[in-house]
Amino acid sequence: MLHSQVRALAFKEIEPVLANHFGMPVEKIFSRFDHEARAAGSIAQVHMAELSGGKPVVVKVQRPGVEKILIEDLGVLYFLAELIERYIPESKVFRPVTVVNEFARAVDLETNFVIEANNIRRFQENFANEPNIKIPHVYTEHSGRRVLVMEALEGKPLSQKNALAQGGIDPEAVLKTGLRCYLKMVFTDGLFHGDLHAGNMFVLPNNRIGLVDFGVVGRLNGVTQAAIANMLVALAAEDYDRLAFEYVDLAPYTDHVDVDLFARDLRDLIAPYYGLTMKHVNVGRLLLESTEIAARYDLMLPSELIMFFKSIVAIEGMGRAIVGDFNFLAYSLEFASELVQSRTEPRKIMRDFSALGRDFQSLFAVFPRQTKQLIRRVSSPDFALPIEIREFEKFRLTVRNSARTIFWGLVIASLILSAAILFSHYRGP
Repeated sequence: MLHSQVRALAFKEIEPVLANHFGMPVEKIFSRFDHEARAAGSIAQVHMAELSGGKPVVVKVQRPGVEKILIEDLGVLYFLAELIERYIPESKVFRPVTVVNEFARAVDLETNFVIEANNIRRFQENFANEPNIKIPHVYTEHSGRRVLVMEALEGKPLSQKNALAQGGIDPEAVLKTGLRCYLKMVFTDGLFHGDLHAGNMFVLPNNRIGLVDFGVVGRLNGVTQAAIANMLVALAAEDYDRLAFEYVDLAPYTDHVDVDLFARDLRDLIAPYYGLTMKHVNVGRLLLESTEIAARYDLMLPSELIMFFKSIVAIEGMGRAIVGDFNFLAYSLEFASELVQSRTEPRKIMRDFSALGRDFQSLFAVFPRQTKQLIRRVSSPDFALPIEIREFEKFRLTVRNSARTIFWGLVIASLILSAAILFSHYRGP
């Protein structure tokens, strides 16, 4: 994650990382290398350079010692998360240790530039036929785990105030291009940029846009894509029952959810904002708050869904910077509706039936063998059917405690009776 406001390290501090990566001084690889960083973040910083052939590039360099620092920080986070779960029972619904696990996985991916280079390749393939979207080329022969060399984009990042003031730029067209790009990632490709803030989107000539920083990406399967589409449609229609059921269907099965109460809580959260535009409400933040409600109902939602909601927050921030009265939901509904409708198309139905046929074919292939094994097991003289009664253990403990109480009651009663008899005997008539 790179932001221009983070203090960059001096070149002499990152030069050992470059020398270790290339195995030679940077002058042997680049005809020009700017010692002053263009942008910096907690994990890496970017320098402008030119390859020996004169091609302008950006060089993303990992900060020295950052992996050791992250490991130490993660150790502290794990320690705190375990303490919170152990001593604050109410926190278990938010699964602090699981959250730290997800964070650790994301950090591991973000600090490995080989993974980022592969992510960029995937996005290049997905947008190969989109002339308005530019994904920079990666020079894999110069890149590795700690250094990433990419093509330099000719535009300006949206975070710069004059990015939309360039000649021939139409802000409204840029906004629509960016949104179509993002929604294509979500609803068509199932692979979306997980950190799409204004600094990672470049405004290029002819209202084109370029994307950078692919360290964090989200992946969506068909089920989650359809659920997201249904969620957006449900939000637009104020159908909170449908929204609640989408959450329930995405989470692992549990029979402890009162869907009616869950839908009511979602309505209480979202309904007061219905119809308001971006000036008044952020849809992404509302959806993130709705996941907190889901957690209270013990629903474990997929991490990629949470990442999607977070990405909406960034998209809405960019939309607000371009068009003050921006409404993300209105723009996205067209794509969501198309996806919902596409699930009923004949081709889609035939593909689903084909997949179902393959599953049944696999089932029938193993069914006779599994049935034979079951019959042999039941016919065995040692066969026993285990039955578990969940409340039986509590009942057993109750009976045992009651028996102890009765036993000690009888002992005490016997002692009292014996004492009374002895007292009466020694007292005499």
